[in-house]
Amino acid sequence: MNDLTMQAQRLAVVLEEDPDAAATLSLQLRTLGMESRYCRHGQHLIGEVMARRPQLVIMALEFGQQDGISMLRRLAECGYSGRVLLLSGVERKIVRIAERLGQALGLQMLASLDKPMRLIELRERLEALATGCSPGDAPAVTPPCRIEELDRAFARQEITLHYQPQFELASGRLSGVEALVRWAHPEAGLLVPGRFLPLLTPDQNRHLTRRVLQLALEDAARWRRAGLSLSLSVNVTADDLMCPELLSLVSEGRCATGDAPVVLEITETAAMEDELLGSEVAARLHLGGLEVSVDDFGVGFSSLARLQLLPISELKVDRSFVSRLLEDAQDAAIVEAVALLGRRLGIRVVAEGVEDLACLAHLERYGCTHVQGFGLARPMPAMEILALAGAQSPMRASRAGSGASAGNTP
Repeated sequence: MNDLTMQAQRLAVVLEEDPDAAATLSLQLRTLGMESRYCRHGQHLIGEVMARRPQLVIMALEFGQQDGISMLRRLAECGYSGRVLLLSGVERKIVRIAERLGQALGLQMLASLDKPMRLIELRERLEALATGCSPGDAPAVTPPCRIEELDRAFARQEITLHYQPQFELASGRLSGVEALVRWAHPEAGLLVPGRFLPLLTPDQNRHLTRRVLQLALEDAARWRRAGLSLSLSVNVTADDLMCPELLSLVSEGRCATGDAPVVLEITETAAMEDELLGSEVAARLHLGGLEVSVDDFGVGFSSLARLQLLPISELKVDRSFVSRLLEDAQDAAIVEAVALLGRRLGIRVVAEGVEDLACLAHLERYGCTHVQGFGLARPMPAMEILALAGAQSPMRASRAGSGASAGNTP
């Protein structure tokens, strides 16, 4: 590694109109082991980025006649491959728009930092740099799998499932699981869906859905024989819901799973297109004893009137709102509003992405009925679900430690 590259790995370029704020930030960066260069104008920033290829760009969203959002486009145009950290005292909605734009442009966005900056918060943001790649190089990307490999994966039964546990909020008991597909690749190891789902042809996608349902129902039957009855959620696409085989496939499998609910999850955007869930297929699914869940609720633009008319049994509040519930009053208000909507419609409301157990009391007060997330349990193979059910609930352990009532968890 040459001296220039080593310097770039310790360098942050800062775009900030307020010199006092820039000086404070420079001192904080030096305390954390990074040098910084201060820019007051966008053109100056681009020049520094092109010349030095810094590991980090820190910039305010508002300055002079330009703005941070336009600067994100300029950073992407010049091929910047380091990290970007936004500083802002503006409304959180504006910051989120900027973050989403940066991600869409291919920039590596760190979680934004509100003004005035605190050293402990800046340290948390910079921890992500420890595992990053060299700033002058594009991130290493594992070569994508080939279509013919996917066909072999089906033939060799390399498609497997992990399960995200779901807990009833009032009692803390394990109440259900969400089936998450994995590919046990013989060379690349266990692959998550993002590595191979985009490559699927329509026929392969239908084959995958059938395989996932088959495996999930078989696992549910084994749990049932062991005395454990859990609701089973499976993610499906809009095309899957229109497939005539879906109802018969699930109905056959449910003979061995008893009366445990089978929930078909579809994203909000897909659910609201072309009145899909108001169609004959959705009605037949409902009459056949299947439940339909709207996943990632709150990130799309659904019609509440249409939602009232659809045969929906569950709403899942998107993790982007739940994860910041304790920090952002607007996120908390959205979660509370969705919970109230679910309560008025008589359907379950599941909070996704629970990482900090301190938010459980808020979710329960808002009216959420179920929770899931890494803070409670990570996705696991089917064989570990029985052990989890027999262990003390992480929610109960948390409440016991805080002195709160543990509910009726066995």
